Amino acid sequence: MKNFIYILIIAFSINSCSEYQKVLKSEDIAAKFKLGTELFEAGKFGKANRVFVQIVPKYRGKPQAQKLMYMYCRTFYETKDYYTANYQMERFVDAYPKSEKVQEIAFLAAKSYYELSPLFSKDQTETVEALDKLQLFINTYPQSEYLDEANLLVRELDNKLEEKAFKIALQYNLTGPFHRDYNSAITALDNFLVEFPGSSYKQEAMYYKFDSAYQLAVNSVAWKQTERTEKAMSYYNSLVYAFPETKDNEDIQKMYEALKSIQTNSKTTKS
Repeated sequence: MKNFIYILIIAFSINSCSEYQKVLKSEDIAAKFKLGTELFEAGKFGKANRVFVQIVPKYRGKPQAQKLMYMYCRTFYETKDYYTANYQMERFVDAYPKSEKVQEIAFLAAKSYYELSPLFSKDQTETVEALDKLQLFINTYPQSEYLDEANLLVRELDNKLEEKAFKIALQYNLTGPFHRDYNSAITALDNFLVEFPGSSYKQEAMYYKFDSAYQLAVNSVAWKQTERTEKAMSYYNSLVYAFPETKDNEDIQKMYEALKSIQTNSKTTKS
């Protein structure tokens, strides 16, 4: 019985494949539209796409064109061809601004840019573009059913850019041991704190800014040490004001005491 079922399945598959090839090679665009629609509704997006590619140019201006173009651009998205998907979907939005599918396609067009966003460690040009596209969607369709998801994607991309910016700033402090650039670290961390004032990395950024200033102060030549120590102390005060619990950090307190000692010695020398 099982063998009989397997034979039927194989026979059905062969017949389906031959029917698909037959329609694919025919000149009957109505048959192709019907087959492509059936394949699309069955979730066979790759096969549907191959059918639609043949008939899209022939349906321009026809009543069925809108439905065809909706399915056509969706097949690119569903097969993860996001570069083509966003292009075709943006064309759909421009061509059919009053379509009942326009918000869905506009959202998926923006989301396809999101799908192209790389890991935070790589160049983030596509992430910035994705943010622009998602923000445009949010501004254009503020009452959309896709608004919550769009905002979620924006937050995720923002976090990625934030992490990227923090890691870049941090590199100046951590790269070494002989090539650490503490002045650049302070500048980069300052810029990061201005650009991302509510960042989840704020405490870390403020700590490494203080640490960079501390390293400059304790390793400084005598004539620069007073000024650098004062600057480091100001960063310490900002850190413990924003995050009082850092006063309980043993390493931070050791750094603070070392700076206080430099200040005391400096005053004694001047006296």
